[in-house]
Parts: sequence; C-alpha cells; structure tokens
Amino acid sequence: MEFEEGLEPVSPTGQYFNSSVLSVSIIAVMEFEIPINNLPSIMSLLKDVFLPINPRFSSIMVTGRKGEKQWKRVEVKLEDHINVPIFPIGLSPDSYDEYFDDYISKIAMNNFPQNKPLWEVHIVKYPTSNAAGTIIFKLHHALGDGYSLMGALLSSMQRADNPSLPLTFPFSQRSESKSDRSSRRVSQLVSFIFNTIHDFGWSMLKSNLIEDDRTPIRSGEKGVEFRPITISTMTFSLDHIKFIKDKLGVTINDVITGIIFFGTRLYMQEVSQKSSKADSTAIVLLSTRTVKGYKSVKEMIKPESDTPWGNQFGLLHVSIPKFTNLKSSNPLEFVLKVHKIIRKKRNSSSVYYTGCLLSTMKKLKGPEAASKYIHRASNYSSMSISNMIGPLEQMALVRHPVKGLYFMTLKVPQSLTITMVSYMGNLRVAVGSEKGFLDPHKFKSCVINAFEMTLQAAHDIPT
Repeated sequence: MEFEEGLEPVSPTGQYFNSSVLSVSIIAVMEFEIPINNLPSIMSLLKDVFLPINPRFSSIMVTGRKGEKQWKRVEVKLEDHINVPIFPIGLSPDSYDEYFDDYISKIAMNNFPQNKPLWEVHIVKYPTSNAAGTIIFKLHHALGDGYSLMGALLSSMQRADNPSLPLTFPFSQRSESKSDRSSRRVSQLVSFIFNTIHDFGWSMLKSNLIEDDRTPIRSGEKGVEFRPITISTMTFSLDHIKFIKDKLGVTINDVITGIIFFGTRLYMQEVSQKSSKADSTAIVLLSTRTVKGYKSVKEMIKPESDTPWGNQFGLLHVSIPKFTNLKSSNPLEFVLKVHKIIRKKRNSSSVYYTGCLLSTMKKLKGPEAASKYIHRASNYSSMSISNMIGPLEQMALVRHPVKGLYFMTLKVPQSLTITMVSYMGNLRVAVGSEKGFLDPHKFKSCVINAFEMTLQAAHDIPT
C-alpha cells in the first residue's frame, strides 16, 4: 500500500485500540522521594530525550484516502502536553491524597484531543502520603504496548546510586517449576493440538456468546469503560512471593495470579455469598515477545529488530477458580489450581490463532470489526490482569529518586482492572475499579488478606 509523503501506517493493533469502539490508554505514575524543585530541567529532558525517542510522540493519527489509519508528523509544542495542577496550599500530605485521587481519576476519564499527539505529562508538586512529588505519564495504547512504553520511560531515567551504570532487571531470576520442565519434555504433539483447539474454541465462545455472571466484580452494564474509576494500590515483598513459589514448586506469576484470584473470590464472597459459585473469567494480557530483558529504543525501532516497537501481546481467557465451600478455601490449593490452569494455557497456541483471527477480520471487515471483537471479549469477562517487570535498582529522573512506580490501563470495558509492576524488590499492585460499584477499600483488604493467608500457609509447610 502506498502512503502519502511523511505518513507511516499505523500497526493493526494500534488501530484496534484507537477506534470508535475502543480507545485504550495507559498511565504510569512515578512517586519521588524529594519535592519536584527542578521543573526547567524536567521540561528540558522531555524535549531533548523523551520526544525524540520515537516519531509517534510527534505524530497524530489520521485516516488515509483508502480508510487506513496513518501516523502524520506534526510540530509539537511541549507546553500543550505538560500540566501542572494547582491544589490548595498548606495542607498535610494526608489531606492532599483526596485531591490527588480526584485529579488522577479526572485524567483517566479525559480523552486525547484529535489534533495532538497521543501523550501528556502531569507534574504534581504537592506531597501526598506516598510521595513528596509525583509525575504522571498518560500514553495512548496505540503508541505501543507496555514493553515499548516502559522502554521509552526507562530511556529517560538513570540509576540513582550511579548514573554511569545501567539499570538491571530480574529476568534471569525467573524460574520454572520441575513439573513445568518435566511437562514440556513429555508433552506430546496430540496434547498440544488438543489444548490449542480447546482454548481457541473456548475463547471464541467467551468472546461472542457466553457472558460471565453479574457479580460484585462485574456490573455488566453497557458503556462501563466511560464510567469514573477509582485507582488504589498495595505493595508486596517479592522475597515473600518467591518463598511461596519455592514452597509450592510453581512460578512467580502463578503465585501472584493465584493470590489475586483468591483475594477476588474472598471479596465476592464477602459482598454476596452466592457469587462464590458464579462463573467469572479474567483476561490475562500475555506478551508474545520471546526476548528476555528490555532492549534500547534504538534497537526496537530498527527495521529488522527481534523486539520491534509496537503492540505484541495476546489475550488469554483464564477461569477464576471457585471456592470448594462457602466459608473458606485452602489458599495453597487455590494457587496450585491456578498453576494447573495457566500451565495448560501455556501449552497451547490459541493466543497466536486469536491474533490471526483479528488480522483476518481486519482484512475482510476492517479494523473496526476487530475492535468490536476485542471490546466484546473484554466486556463479557469479569476482569483483566497485566504485569510489567521494573528495575532492581532505584532509578532517578533529573536527580529526583523514584520512590515508587505503578501503572493502570484505562477505558477497558470492565469493572475491574489489575496491573502489577516490580520495582526495587517489591511488587506494586494497582486496582482500577468502577466507581460506585466496587468497594476499593474492601477489595484491597481482601487481596492483602489473601496474601497473608497464603504466606502463612506456605510457612506451615514442613521443610
């Protein structure tokens, strides 16, 4: 296909996530140890380092003559993308929490102007109970997936202890259980084919015909993505999570997902006991990149890169296990159930066939049809989960040490969204919940309770 001079095609997934049906964004929140007192230097860094990272940060999305969406380069005025909110002066950090929560909820609901590049930065100079100052990056998902955008943000950061050294990541520490390795060795082609057919067929049914039950975590209302959300966070020690992993012989992701699911069922049971037996499904965003570790942005934008910039992930439907009884369930058994479910999903190519299905839809019916499919698949499910790996060392932005980091996916047609990112030996879990429907404090309490129950049960296992 030929494009006008100065234009480049938008990737298929980029078109899916920016349509009349679906418009998904990501916010990344950086909490700083010290007050933000060097605004000119931060502005200079955004202009000289962040903007040149990729042409898409200086482009708007337009529709070409044949209906295909394209990136068009435009002149960027930095002041149009930087917001510095004004709060009342002289309040305590705890008092500023409410103003910050309201502000971030407003950011989440706002749409990007059509005539400007799809990103913005908000610099909150007021102290909260979590940070002396905060910077919020809002980036449209059409610009790239979490891997691409994390790479872009990290390219603007330095190590706080020694800027001359690179940030490192715990990819090499990821391990698989003996059962996983054994299963892969003895797995036969017939089993692989069966799992692929089963998972792909079930995914098709869940995306088109079968809706999850309406429960305390799923309102099932139309247009839920346009409703206000509340964002809350909690922090867990990765050492504790690894301890549980080693005791059970599973993966870190199995433990994390199992605890989140266990806490979700505790919440559902507490709000409505009958919902403990309800059919609920989570959509897990799974990266299809095979590389371990982040590549530099220069590497990602090379024509033949093995980790190209863009959106490279699949949607995996995972059933949330039910409690064996209404009172309680063994947390370790729950994690093991999740481990078995995810292990089967991994021994399948359904994610790739779903990608082929979306590509075929786009060719036959256009990108809007693929967007409708993704929207329906999300809306028919109860929640979504995604995670990212952050650096082991503390990072800094223009000599401002970053105390904490989390992100959230916005405008997803679900009542509950869970995101996770590791940083400096901790896992930060963020919960995006439909305002007025879910109780964020009760949900957070249930997940923390699930973590503590699982950790205690792991300690009770004899060595």
